[in-house]
Amino acid sequence: MRKWLPLVAVCLGTFMLLVDVTIVVVALPDMAESLHTSFADLQWVMDVYALALAALLLGVGSLADRIGHRQVYVGGLVLFALASLACGLATGPQALIAFRGVQGIGGAAMLATTTALIGSIYHGRDRGVAFGAWGAVSGAASAAGPVLGGVLTQHLDWRWIFFVNLPISVLAIAMTLRFVVATPTRGSRGVDLPGLVTFTLAAGSATYALIKGSEYGWTSATTLGLFGLAAVALLAFLVIETRRRQPLLDLTLFRQGAFSGLMIAAVLLSVAAFSYLAYTSLWLQSVRGMGPVAAGLTCLPMSAAAFLVASLSGRFLHGASARWMIGLGLLLIGGGALLQATIDAESSWTVLVPGLAVTGIGVGLATPMLASAALASVGPERGGMASGAVNTARQLGNALGIAVLGVVFHAGLTGSLRDHGPDSVADPAATADALAGGQAGAVVAHAGSPQQRAVAGRLVHEAFAAGLQQTFLVSGALGVLGGIVALVLIRRPRTLPAASSHGGDATSTDAKSASPRPQAMSAGVTGDGSL
Repeated sequence: MRKWLPLVAVCLGTFMLLVDVTIVVVALPDMAESLHTSFADLQWVMDVYALALAALLLGVGSLADRIGHRQVYVGGLVLFALASLACGLATGPQALIAFRGVQGIGGAAMLATTTALIGSIYHGRDRGVAFGAWGAVSGAASAAGPVLGGVLTQHLDWRWIFFVNLPISVLAIAMTLRFVVATPTRGSRGVDLPGLVTFTLAAGSATYALIKGSEYGWTSATTLGLFGLAAVALLAFLVIETRRRQPLLDLTLFRQGAFSGLMIAAVLLSVAAFSYLAYTSLWLQSVRGMGPVAAGLTCLPMSAAAFLVASLSGRFLHGASARWMIGLGLLLIGGGALLQATIDAESSWTVLVPGLAVTGIGVGLATPMLASAALASVGPERGGMASGAVNTARQLGNALGIAVLGVVFHAGLTGSLRDHGPDSVADPAATADALAGGQAGAVVAHAGSPQQRAVAGRLVHEAFAAGLQQTFLVSGALGVLGGIVALVLIRRPRTLPAASSHGGDATSTDAKSASPRPQAMSAGVTGDGSL
């Protein structure tokens, strides 16, 4: 069993960093109260972490290809542990958000190297089993985050969702140094800094505009300026990448329909499967009156299903077609969200269970295949770039998904309140802001007489049901769209692209790697060579 100890070391870090994407979901109301800020403002506690992951994965993956994957992975673990300690000790929202960003930098160093490490350590059937285990951990981690966050928040304190990372980090560092062989370095030529800056600026500007658009006004100069800045930065990124000898992302990879399909699927998977959890948790706690543990346990069907299905698929379906596994997985994720859209004003938490279970099955099918198919699409020398690209797509999807679904959720709240007319709600937009900020109890309490409070309570239940219903419908549609894209695009024969003229010394290596490798079957490639 010693051969699996490197996998344990890699999975420890993977589980920890992905749990931290969603572990804050059920803790946000307690954080808001403790730090004297609103739930809505603390949306950045979720988004800045996902944004740091998304913005830096490509750069760190490129750096890891040059200086060694194990070295970067261990460095990420150390930074992640120190940032987690700082988050737990934060005394204000600004400090917490800043340290969450630093935590995301450490997480990026870990996530950018995990699949490349697995790909370099394991081969043949062992690689399929290893990616199955990694996929099970990855799929279950994001879904398990609310459960663990609820337990720690309710029985200890919200700060322990960060402190718990310290002993896990120490164990992961020790195991990595002991059991994971250091990968050879290729010399340090630096990172594509202009590409990194423009990509970060594009992602950050777009996300900030989506989060603050309803506050500033969607047609305001500020909001339009932010979207314009995002567009210009994205265009600059694309121009820079076509001219760099060592690009952050080799854009020629997108000439393959399969690679493009993988990136689109990765984005839509995160949006459709996880981004609505923050708003679901808000409903469970502020409207249904559930505690953090009970709210977190609501996600258990998703977590358990994802872990079980990913484990079984890695063991028994390691040679299955990535096209069908990812496509079917996303269709199930979309179907799970649509099942949850049956929510109404009278619903309890049980209305979510069937949909969450179906979503978990989809996550368990698709997640392992996304990673392995991305690695199969490039040569081994660009494993860090491919790993970084697919994980960047997932985390960017999560960051943008939280922002986009936040807009949809707020619009559903406002529309429902406005439909009842001015006699019931004097200012629907302001009331929707209060509800989105976790102040449902205060809205009802300030209604006046017992009869008025009863009416206000009814309106709150109806508004939340309307907001969540629209959120689930959009999530479901995006999941189904992702499934269709995967089935259409992830079907071309597996040929490793020769590096472009700006690919530096990767050209000769990739060209030599163009012939199918024996372990391709384990990387989500079928026997006929197609994805």
